[in-house]
Formats: sequence, structure tokens, C-alpha cells
Amino acid sequence: MKKIEAIIRPDKLEDVKEALSRYGIHGMTVSQVLGCGAQKGWVGVYRGHEYSMNLIPKVKIEVVLDELRLDEVLQIICNTARTGQVGDGKVFIYSVDRAVRIRTGETDENAI
Repeated sequence: MKKIEAIIRPDKLEDVKEALSRYGIHGMTVSQVLGCGAQKGWVGVYRGHEYSMNLIPKVKIEVVLDELRLDEVLQIICNTARTGQVGDGKVFIYSVDRAVRIRTGETDENAI
């Protein structure tokens, strides 16, 4: 099993969710996060004073799936979240050793 962790622009969340749903992926965890990278934040003005905002609001989507579907789901996320501008985000992939569905006790692929 693999875990995909995608950090994307907040305005792309609904598009990515719909694309994953059409592919048959319904289970995911979504978190609002702050981060910085090549985008490096922005400078704002409040009551005549400049301030630097180094952390940009992003959304993190986490999906656990069997390894056979990994490449297709990765392509769906990347193609749907891409705008071509700095700040589109990143995707990280991790190995998942075990999974347990608490309600039923099902394990591994049966739990996801």
C-alpha cells in the first residue's frame, strides 16, 4: 500500500476531489495547512505598515491506496491541480506497512 500526500492550492481542492471521485477514490483526508517554497510568500500593507507573509495557505490531501493504482492517481492529482504557476504544490509518496479499519477489524487493503 502507498500513501499519497498532495499539497495543493486551496482553489484546486474541489477539482481534485471530483477527479478522484470519478476514478473511484472516495476516501481521503483533507487538511488546511500553511507552507512556503518557491512562492516565498508576499508582502502586505495593513494600516500603512508593510508586513511579510512567509507562509501561504495550502490544502493537504492524503489518500491511501493499493500500489497498482498509484501511477494513475498520481497523474490525476498532478494534471488536475496544475496551473503552470509557481505555488502549484508538491506530491509525496510513502509506503504504508499496515492499515486497520477500527469498526470491523479489517486489515491492509480490505481496510482502505
